[in-house]
Amino acid sequence: MAVKIRLLRMGKIRNPQYRIVVADSRTKRDGRAIEFVGLYHPKEEPSRIEVNSERVQHWLSVGAQPSEAVQAILSKTGDWQQFKGLPAPAEPLKVKAVAADRRATYEAEAQAAAGLAEAPKAKKAAEPKKKTEAEAPAEAPAAQAEEQTGAGAGAEA
Repeated sequence: MAVKIRLLRMGKIRNPQYRIVVADSRTKRDGRAIEFVGLYHPKEEPSRIEVNSERVQHWLSVGAQPSEAVQAILSKTGDWQQFKGLPAPAEPLKVKAVAADRRATYEAEAQAAAGLAEAPKAKKAAEPKKKTEAEAPAEAPAAQAEEQTGAGAGAEA
């Protein structure tokens, strides 16, 4: 039986989402698959590519042939180079940044609105006071010098 690693199309019209599957070469594009080994969502920014590297390496080692599209995907993830014994790709796979936890953000804002989370504000207010305290000792020796000379009191009168 000739086995291929290819894309199985899913998703909606104009929003393709693919599964990377191992299937008999005689089955339909969206027909029965032997094993599901990854995902490919080209419309996301950057494209979402998830591959079970261990299973892909197994299927390549037993003779499964990747389609052109799957070979390009495997080249981006580095699995094709690993199978062929070539050096890893120079450019790492782009990954979408992790979004902030919406629930945690909401709870923090709710606590701040309720007045429960004022500790960070107090720290910010304390920092300028420390600066003024640092300036005060610098001014004190100058005031003491004026008092010793008597010029400070006599000049004002």
